[in-house]
Amino acid sequence: MTKPRPLPRLDPALTPGHVELTVGDLARSLAFYREVLGLRPLTLGEGTASLGVGGRVLLTLREVPGARPAPASSPGLYHLALLVPTRADLARFVRHVAGRGVRLGQSDHLVSEAFYLQDPDGHGIEVYRDRPRHEWTWDGGEVRMGGDLIDLAGLLAEAGVPTPWAGLPEGTTLGHLHLRVSDLTAAEAFYEDALGFDVVSRWPGALFLSVGGYHHHIGLNTWQSRGGSAAPEGSARLERVVFHLPHSGALGDLAERFRLSGVSITQSPFIRSAQSVGILEVRDPFGILLAFTA
Repeated sequence: MTKPRPLPRLDPALTPGHVELTVGDLARSLAFYREVLGLRPLTLGEGTASLGVGGRVLLTLREVPGARPAPASSPGLYHLALLVPTRADLARFVRHVAGRGVRLGQSDHLVSEAFYLQDPDGHGIEVYRDRPRHEWTWDGGEVRMGGDLIDLAGLLAEAGVPTPWAGLPEGTTLGHLHLRVSDLTAAEAFYEDALGFDVVSRWPGALFLSVGGYHHHIGLNTWQSRGGSAAPEGSARLERVVFHLPHSGALGDLAERFRLSGVSITQSPFIRSAQSVGILEVRDPFGILLAFTA
C-alpha cells in the first residue's frame, strides 16, 4: 500500500502582515487611528486608506458609509494585536491614551502585557509587549498564559520623562490576530490540520495557535459567537487577514499543503520562483478570508 504523501510544513518564519477592515466613516476612523493609536497614513484613496509605522502597512480601511458594527455573535475579528518593541514603548502608549481619557482593558498574560480598546466601529484592538522568550513557561508543548493584573506602577515607571506623543514606535508590528469563530472543533481542524499551525494553548472556549514557537499568532474563540452566522452585508467588519511568508518557496509549499488537504485556494499571480511575488487566498470554515504572500 502506498503511504500518504506527508504534508509540507508551514514555514516557521510566517508572520502576520496586515488586517483589512470596513468602517462606517473613514474620516472618523483615520482620526482615531492617527490620534489615539499613533498609526500614520501611508496611502489615501477614494474611500480607502492604509496606515502603519515606518512604511510598514499594518491596517487597511475601506469605507462603507453608515456601516454598523458587526454583531459580536458573528465570526470575524475579535481583536488585532499591535506588538511594540519594548516595555517602555508600551508604557508611553498607556500614558498617552490615559491622557486622552480613553478607557483601556488590561491583562498580564505571563508571556506578554496587553492593553485593549475598540475603534469607533467596534473593532477590537490590543497593544502589547512580549516578555523575553526565556521567561515563557512551556508544559508538554503548550505555553502557559494567564489573565493577571498588570503592575501598572511598575510599567509606567519605565515611560521616562514625559515627552510629546510621536505615535507608535519604529518596529511596531502586527503581532497576532484573535478571531471569533462559530465552532471550535471545525476551527482546530482547519487551522491546525489544513493550514499547519501548532496549537500552543487551550482555554475554555478558545484555542491559540502559532508557528516557530511563538506564544500565538492566531487566537480563536467561541465566547460570543458559538453557532453564529456571518455578519450582514454592509457591516463594519473584517475583510481579510494577510500573512507573510519569507520566500516564494514557502508559498509554494503552502499551496501544495492546501492541495493535499483538499483546501480550495486562489492564486494571483503565482510562480514558484524567488523572483515571483504571489498570493494565495483561502476562506476558513466561517467565511473569514486569509491571504498568504511572499
